[in-house]
Amino acid sequence: MSLISRNNLFDFDGFFSDSFQAQAHSGASAFLAPRVDIQEQGDHYEITAELPGIDRDDIQVHVKEGVLTLEAERVKKVDDESKGKIIRQERASGKYRRSFKLGENVQESDIEASFKDGVLTLQAPKQVEKVKERRRIDVH
Repeated sequence: MSLISRNNLFDFDGFFSDSFQAQAHSGASAFLAPRVDIQEQGDHYEITAELPGIDRDDIQVHVKEGVLTLEAERVKKVDDESKGKIIRQERASGKYRRSFKLGENVQESDIEASFKDGVLTLQAPKQVEKVKERRRIDVH
């Protein structure tokens, strides 16, 4: 068995993806964007974000002026030559950031977050709609 370098002429699956990745990461943003799913449930919205290899203590979630922001950082580990030479490294390290504009129907003060198996789950409850009462006004 022989290993073919990613930039080798015979690496056809890298032919298209390498040029796309270069364009995608050449922007002004120095942050990586985690992949997310957003789902509307009955009484809340659920956002799940993939953060593999991130420690719970390295995750920050905050809300400011109607914008929910999640941030995390994965620090690149120093190479240990005694374990061998790295031939290929695809796992990204750096700062992750993703922001979402919340609608007016989200109860910001009650947003909850949990983290398990590299997946951050945020639950943003919907505001309870106030029932408009019919009130009789006496005529004098």
